[in-house]
Order: sequence, then C-alpha cells, then structure tokens
Amino acid sequence: MSERNRPVPRVGMVGGGQLARMTHQAAIPLDIDFRVLAGSTSDSAALVCGDVQLGDDRGLADLLTFAKSCDIVTFDHEHVPEPVLREVEAAGAVVRPSRDALRYAQDKVRMRTRAAELSAPSPRWRAVTSIGHVESFGAEVGWPVVLKAASGGYDGKGVWMADSVEQARTVLDRAVATETPMMVEERVAFRRELAVQVARSPYGQVAAYPVVETVQSGGICHEVIAPAPGLDEERATHAQQLAIELAHALGVTGMLAVELFETGDGVVVNELAMRPHNSGHWTIDGARTSQFEQHLRAVLDLPLGSPRATAPYTVMANVLGGEDPGVFDRYVHVMARDPELKTHFYGKQVRPGRKIGHVTVQGDDHNELLERARTAAAYLKGDAK
Repeated sequence: MSERNRPVPRVGMVGGGQLARMTHQAAIPLDIDFRVLAGSTSDSAALVCGDVQLGDDRGLADLLTFAKSCDIVTFDHEHVPEPVLREVEAAGAVVRPSRDALRYAQDKVRMRTRAAELSAPSPRWRAVTSIGHVESFGAEVGWPVVLKAASGGYDGKGVWMADSVEQARTVLDRAVATETPMMVEERVAFRRELAVQVARSPYGQVAAYPVVETVQSGGICHEVIAPAPGLDEERATHAQQLAIELAHALGVTGMLAVELFETGDGVVVNELAMRPHNSGHWTIDGARTSQFEQHLRAVLDLPLGSPRATAPYTVMANVLGGEDPGVFDRYVHVMARDPELKTHFYGKQVRPGRKIGHVTVQGDDHNELLERARTAAAYLKGDAK
C-alpha cells in the first residue's frame, strides 16, 4: 500500500506517454498515489509525475519490480507482450485490464475472431500467410483490400492499402521477412469514422460517452467532434450498446474505445483500445468526468462518474509538430485570438508530424468550432494564418 499514514491506493501506469501524463493530472484531485514506469526521464509523463520508475516498460524484470510497488497496474499502451503479462499476474499483481482482456486489443486476429463469435458487425477478413491467400480473398470481396499486421500497429502503422496483387505481394514479402503475422480485410465503404468510449469497473458498472466523429488523415486522428453531428439517435444508442456489450463480453476493466465505420446499413467495428484514447481527449474540457478520471475510477472499482457532455458540441484538434519548435512563442496569438480555447501540451520534443498536444473549444455550432480549432492547431504548428 501507499507509504502515507492513511490507506491511499497506488495506481501504476505502464508507459510514460501523454496518456500517462494526463492520467496523472486526473489522479491529483482524487488524491490517488500515481506511479509511472517510463523508459526515459524525457518521457511525457516522467516530466511531470513525482513518482517514476525508469526501465523497460515491456520487459519482465522491470515490470515485476514496478508491479510489486503498486496496488493496481494499468497501461497507457497495449504493447506489453502477453507472456510478460502472464508472469506479472502469476506473481500476484492486480492488472487492469487483465491479460485475458488485453489480448483482444493486442491481437487483431483474436479480436476479429471473438467479434464474430459475439455477432458484432465487422469487415470480412482472413488471416494470411501467403500471397495466394490475399489473392483469393481479393477475388472474393474485390480490390482494393486492407492488409494489417496482426499486432503492434498504431496511428496508421502496420496498415497498408493494396490496390493489386503486386502491391499486396510487396507488403507480404516484407512481413514474411520480419516474421510479422498478417491479416487481410475488405475495404469498407464508409460515410465517416466514429468512436464510442465506455468505462467498466470490476463491479460491472458501465458508463458510455457520447458517440463522436473522428477525422483521420494518414492513419492519425486529427480532429474529434463530440457528439457526432447529425447522427441518428437510434444509431448512436446502438453504437453505445455495442460498446457496452463488448466491454462485458471481453471482461474489460477501465476505458474501452471502439473505433467504428458508419455505413449506409449501420456501424462496423474497426479497432479496439483498452485504455484512454485520442478520441476521448475532448472529455477533459467537454464532459463532467474526463476519460482519465473515469479510467482511474474504473480500475479502482470506484463508482463511475457522469459521462455527460457539458456543451452542445466540443471539438478537439490534435496539434502536430512542424519545422519550428518554438511552440510557446505562438501562445500569445492563439490565446489572444480565442480566449475560450483550451490548449494541452505533452512536453514532447517537436518533430514534424508528431502529436505534441491538442486544443479544444466548446459551443453551439460545430462547424464554427471546427474552424476555430483548426486555426489554432495550424498556428501552433507553425502554419500561421
């Protein structure tokens, strides 16, 4: 337990990225001891958290040491190998989400197989080990097809669009050379991309956030509009129910993000994440309970907070790094131009295309909010307007 003179639970988050940084911020008003396993003192969370263990956040020795110092272990990424998690749990650590749940976010083949068993709407797919498998799949569903690494992908990494057998062969040859398990999916004809987040506690309580629209570019989430404009109430409710059913069926503890394609017939499950998620950053300023506070409540089995939105619309735009690292110098213009806009930065070294922060703005007109958020994000990047 905590080394204080009263019993305060210590939550340890594996990984020192921006999700851990923002979870640390949420832990402060709850008076929860929060610890981070980070790879470097320059990691986003390590810059602000007062209790940091440095080490390999995917290695057994460092994870075992870290877990022994915590009451609950949770994650800001899904990249801890399953055999390592098995050993950590076997040593008596309380891991939330558990290894049995997390494997469905780590392995896309497992996720698609389980989704089919649960009759969750999904793209047609197939595990592949040869170009012949891809070619026959393409003949069945049509080209182009989507090739995915079964594990390890994020932010568009590990995903390739193939318009032909020749393009697919190049991807698959590289995968075979690196011993990367692969799968192929049909390219879904979607209207837009949506996401829905739910929290689930060990007690079984759930809380569902409004369904949001996400705007992706190059596999990276650029913008989120909460709630998704013009989404039919029945379809929104169905998406929330689908996410709740998945959380229960997969045994999730903590936050679950379900990324969706909206089609003419309904919604289709694209990806899962069992942690706070980029599609939920809007909740810091736009919901009664942020996704980060909610994740802490859930893994500690506390009563969940209200996920209700605090304004008709909240728009979030990610701030990507540009050529000029002097972000702070541009604060004056952004803050003076739009005093209601909120900025959140992650303490990251600026590199072109890297997520270094986000901005949020609230109001009644989502189109106006989107323009304001885009303008601020572009200016902070260095693309002055």
